[in-house]
Amino acid sequence: MTDPSGSVVVVAGATRGAGRGIAAAFGEAGATVVCTGRSSRNGRPGVVSDYAGRPETIEETAELVTALGGTGIARQVDHLDPQQVAGLADELRAEFGGIDVLVNDIWGGEDLKGAPPEWNTPVWEHGVDVGLRILRLAIDTHLVTAHHLLPLLLARPGGLHVEVTDGTTAFNAENYRISVYYDLAKVAVNRLGWSLGHELGPRGATALAVTPGWMRSELMLEAFGVTEQSWREALGTTAPEGFEQSETPRFVGRGIAALAADPDRARWNQASVTAGELARAYGVTDLDGTVPDAWALH
Repeated sequence: MTDPSGSVVVVAGATRGAGRGIAAAFGEAGATVVCTGRSSRNGRPGVVSDYAGRPETIEETAELVTALGGTGIARQVDHLDPQQVAGLADELRAEFGGIDVLVNDIWGGEDLKGAPPEWNTPVWEHGVDVGLRILRLAIDTHLVTAHHLLPLLLARPGGLHVEVTDGTTAFNAENYRISVYYDLAKVAVNRLGWSLGHELGPRGATALAVTPGWMRSELMLEAFGVTEQSWREALGTTAPEGFEQSETPRFVGRGIAALAADPDRARWNQASVTAGELARAYGVTDLDGTVPDAWALH
């Protein structure tokens, strides 16, 4: 895919945060974006988000995609349920025949990982049920989604698969991340980008892992008591040092959309990169024209 306009993109986990930003960036490029997640205005019985009570929905994301020039489609899916993901694959196959881009941003573990005072709790003191839920949300969902949707990606030439995680392979290899469970989850998703690249590369597709920087998601802004318009008020007050290098969720999305439009994108196969690296490679900026890079602080 060299022209995102008219392409079919699936963003799994598009309700909020990076997923919404990535969907919106493909909307800017004119793509048809299928926005999946559990939070819906018209929810099916039994599909409950780990962020129950938050206001964001997949319909909001789909509407944003359309408002930005693309075509947004909302599909409520619990990606832990293989039957639901298989049903999504059947719907996409019937409607489009195949897809051009699959972005796996499924997470849902922000509340489960706990607040900073709870970090660095050793595994023998950490709740095992909570820890295993983190792994299921971060790893099982990605494997179920890959199993059912990658055949649709291979149905079209030059497909792109992106695993969204936190931290690059190199960074996570040298740094303990919050807890044994969170650490394992983020290392695993990077490795999944690498291993899927091993399988997709010979078949003409590309897979890699991408990490946002310090992202001003809905949850992050709320935690610091600011909005996107007033986020700088948190500098030196509620936000820790380095927050000036934070970014909107659209930033990582613009980098991924530019990558999807690159006819030589196969050079990124099996890579683990930051939003800042993609932005510099493709000359894209955040919404305010800046090129933030929180990872440069490490």
